[in-house]
Amino acid sequence: MPEAGESTTDRRQRLTEYLGEVLTADDKNDLIEIINLALSVSPPVGDPAVLEGLARTYRRQVDDIADVQRRVRHVADTGIPDAWVGSTGGLAAEVVMAAADSADAMEQAFEAAAKALMHLADELTAAQSQDKRGREQLRDALGMLGGEDGFFDDLVEKDAEEAERLRARSVAGNGVSNLRSAAETADDAARAAARDLNKLASEARAGQMKTDSISAADKLLLADTSAGDPADDPAEWNELLTANDLERSGRAMERMNARDQAKMEEMLAEAGSPQERAYLMKALAAGHDLKEVEGFRDKIHDKDPDWLRRHLTPVTTAGDSMRDDGRVPSGGYKGANANSDEQWFHDAKWEQEGNTCVPSSVVTGRAMVDPVYALGLTGGRDGKEDDADAFTERLRREQLRLHEEGDGLNEYEFPFGGDTPAGMAPEGGATIANKEISPHTGGEYAYQETGSANARRDVLPDIEKSVAEGRPVPITLDGPDTDEGHAVMIIGQEGDMLQVYNPWGHTTWVSEDDFVHGRMDKAANSTLPDATGVHVPAE
Repeated sequence: MPEAGESTTDRRQRLTEYLGEVLTADDKNDLIEIINLALSVSPPVGDPAVLEGLARTYRRQVDDIADVQRRVRHVADTGIPDAWVGSTGGLAAEVVMAAADSADAMEQAFEAAAKALMHLADELTAAQSQDKRGREQLRDALGMLGGEDGFFDDLVEKDAEEAERLRARSVAGNGVSNLRSAAETADDAARAAARDLNKLASEARAGQMKTDSISAADKLLLADTSAGDPADDPAEWNELLTANDLERSGRAMERMNARDQAKMEEMLAEAGSPQERAYLMKALAAGHDLKEVEGFRDKIHDKDPDWLRRHLTPVTTAGDSMRDDGRVPSGGYKGANANSDEQWFHDAKWEQEGNTCVPSSVVTGRAMVDPVYALGLTGGRDGKEDDADAFTERLRREQLRLHEEGDGLNEYEFPFGGDTPAGMAPEGGATIANKEISPHTGGEYAYQETGSANARRDVLPDIEKSVAEGRPVPITLDGPDTDEGHAVMIIGQEGDMLQVYNPWGHTTWVSEDDFVHGRMDKAANSTLPDATGVHVPAE
């Protein structure tokens, strides 16, 4: 049986260690002991038949959903009068289109869930078969070795005994190798299935808003609203309200008294666009009270979607952002992905100035989850400014404020020291993330060191679950050839790809494998390959 508290990563690591020890064992008794230790590692658990049955059940649902989808899409395509209005002002056509999009998403979700479960069943079947073969080899090796030698038996090893030990060692090496490969296959498949199913659960978005104050139709509208440019930015990569937003805003509505609920519903009904409605709910999700939401509404009311996106959404994701264009061959960005999306407010980037990568990441992270804060940066005190230079000045001041708030380091200047930022310790990063982001997402950050591939593999499911729900995850990059680290933020996940915001002013995508195995230079440059620390938000 596995050791108490043993994780799947522990099993992989133990089997890797045992493989090395088996292949170098030069003593019969030591070899027997190592073989028995390898056999004590538990095999891959789970029932592939049950998983296949669940996958088939999901696939059967796809046909039923497809029929609903065809009917809803027919209504959307043929058109309906605009006279019907929902309780938050959603025209009937908008509601039907949202329902059609929801049916599409549901069909894709059930198909994706079936695929994930079937893949897990197939991989688990293969892993269990390989594990069984490896255990048979280990038992064969034990049979070749016979019982343990006593003290006098072990004094001299005859040539025939040595040959048999070496043959047994070779068989045992193959056996442990099979056990390790089986453990890796099962572990990787289980992690991938958990990642995909967690993502699908977070995308069941309308159901996250558990309040009777908003109709089911309007929940669909809110969950379906995109912040991106319809011409370039896929709606599914730019949902305005995250799963966490929908859940938190629903709870906030439920806590209101009847008068405040009525006022909030009135503001939603009077909104000039689906995007305005969604931003009001996002402000509520960010923890702002009704009076603050009212003030925010007065600043954004009847603004067009382009204005709202520019002022309230610091990061959008383009449709070609995952395209692989190779790496930058030289210069300051050497080693980084050539394909990245620069994030602009007019001609000013959402970027750091000087050595403020930690506070700059946190500033943008908060702006992503709190549109009231974002508007303060882009629109000034009255929310009406639209000037790139003024935005840059406010952004710099905010970066410096958080640098001081996190007790950031400053460059030394003779004779009195200086005030030029020179970086921030992980503890300071946790402090400002918890002060600036946590109140608006509900998840307090805890710092974890991730100096090894196993540590990064272990923390990856927590990262992916967090960003799928809409809670950004700050991480620290480092490398063997630099004395200075760099802070970036994981903000999205699609399949086995992670979206990274770099406070140099851009976003890009890296793979899970890149994150685990030290290729994070793709998100920065060649001096910063390793993710050495992660600030993970708690539930």
